[in-house]
Amino acid sequence: MMKSIVLIGMPGSGKSTVGVLLAKQLRRDFVDTDLVIQVATGRGLQEILDTEGIPGFLAVEEDSILGFAPQGRIVATGGSVVYSEAAMDHLSQNAVVVYLQCQLESLERRLRNLDSRGVVRRAGQSVRDLLAEREPLYKRWAQITIDNSHDDHNKVVNGILRELESFPIA
Repeated sequence: MMKSIVLIGMPGSGKSTVGVLLAKQLRRDFVDTDLVIQVATGRGLQEILDTEGIPGFLAVEEDSILGFAPQGRIVATGGSVVYSEAAMDHLSQNAVVVYLQCQLESLERRLRNLDSRGVVRRAGQSVRDLLAEREPLYKRWAQITIDNSHDDHNKVVNGILRELESFPIA
């Protein structure tokens, strides 16, 4: 069975962009779990956060991911997926988990719409605080870590492809 490649990391780390490019390179299906959530609920991420709050959003995210079959696909996850042990267990079965790591300065430059983007964060929580909270979780699940602080997504894809040579994915 072909292994999935699951991309994790902060909002703005390039998971969706890199995921599409990686899927083209490997000739695989690409799925963004944010879209899985939106299709399953018929609502946008920010709408779910606004109506359900953080605990409700995380429950919806976990349920949507547990109902999704990642087999053999390139999967870009929402940045908050690492809060759910069950969701990460599900996604990482028969998969290689890649953490797209970004420096704080790059994230702050890329994330200008935190209040409307559907980012799970407490009121007043800065990008710095969010990164400090989540980075240990990303590192815990990652089998491969690739820096994506620059804006050269092809370089990131090539780095992932090089690292994947150590993993049987076919």
